[in-house]
Amino acid sequence: QVQLVESGGGLVQAGGSLRLSCAGSGRTFSSYVMGWFRQAPGKEREFVAAITWSGGNTYYADSVKGRFTISRDNAINTVYLQMNSLKPEDTAVYYCAAKYGTAAYYSPGEYRYWGQGTQVTVSS
Repeated sequence: QVQLVESGGGLVQAGGSLRLSCAGSGRTFSSYVMGWFRQAPGKEREFVAAITWSGGNTYYADSVKGRFTISRDNAINTVYLQMNSLKPEDTAVYYCAAKYGTAAYYSPGEYRYWGQGTQVTVSS
């Protein structure tokens, strides 16, 4: 069982930066692949980034590649999403999620545990 709590969302101007954090509970946190997803109003939840249990491999959606960076610190059960050069189209509720294995890391349905989400709003 893993419980996830996101933080760090807020309102930022286009071109600005935010860092999201996701704190996990449970002794097996380091065993999970961790992902970030986002959902804008009226749209489906979409993949943003994922990171393997060791942090050795990372994956990004094309829309955020080069602007966002995912990382994790297993010593404190936390995964981060550094978001730079933000655009209005990045506005969404951002969720972190956990799954075993890297198969279909881009698919929300593959993730077993989810946080409650944090709102990110980018103004133009």
